[in-house]
Amino acid sequence: ISALSAFVASTPPFPHSSRYGNPAFRLWHEKLGDSVNELIAPITATAASPSDLAGAEVELAPYLLDSFGNGTRIDYGTGHETNFAAFLYCLARLGLITEPDYPAVVLRVFASYLDLMRTLQDTYLLEPAGSHGVWGLDDYHFLPFVFGAAQLIDHKYMKPKSIHNPDILENFSKEYMYLACVMYVKKVKKGPFAEHSPMLDDISAVPNWKKVNSGLLKMYKAEVLEKVPIMQHFLFGSLIKWYGS
Repeated sequence: ISALSAFVASTPPFPHSSRYGNPAFRLWHEKLGDSVNELIAPITATAASPSDLAGAEVELAPYLLDSFGNGTRIDYGTGHETNFAAFLYCLARLGLITEPDYPAVVLRVFASYLDLMRTLQDTYLLEPAGSHGVWGLDDYHFLPFVFGAAQLIDHKYMKPKSIHNPDILENFSKEYMYLACVMYVKKVKKGPFAEHSPMLDDISAVPNWKKVNSGLLKMYKAEVLEKVPIMQHFLFGSLIKWYGS
């Protein structure tokens, strides 16, 4: 993630008048493609027996390449985000990530990925791919809301309705992923919250975070994993197998 962030600094956006799609993103994406195996190699080298993972990058690289948006269309959506989750899942399948690592995988690795994606979205004006507009959680992301709700389960003071408290957002958004996502939405969308984000507004009325989390997981399955326009591009192999008929 740090290496890919450095590519942004060395690939400034072109002067561009359109609302979306700065062509400099194609150059950034080319740099990603040129270095993908070099980025994966230090990760697979951490295996107890690295020789056992020889060739693993053949399956890992396509997931990583498709995690940051489409270089041709200059867009990004939940399908790309799902590819990054698939990349992390493959690392777990290979034994490179173990259960004690899971909290850090979300709160450090995925959080860093989210920060990078916000930078890419803002720098290169990536078009939302398959956005539901006001009927989505966010124009680009879904999983941070799932992880963020899980992080807040059993919190003594923070309730779903707390997202409407500006002081809570201001003071705790750096600590809690869900609050950070809501704060970002409020920053980039104008007007009353209930109008530009009715889904998030409705969710804030749910009594506890456990129900929010379980509801979002069901929604993710229905709205992302079971949607043909999103999953038709998804790759299957020995690590993530296809069991369909």
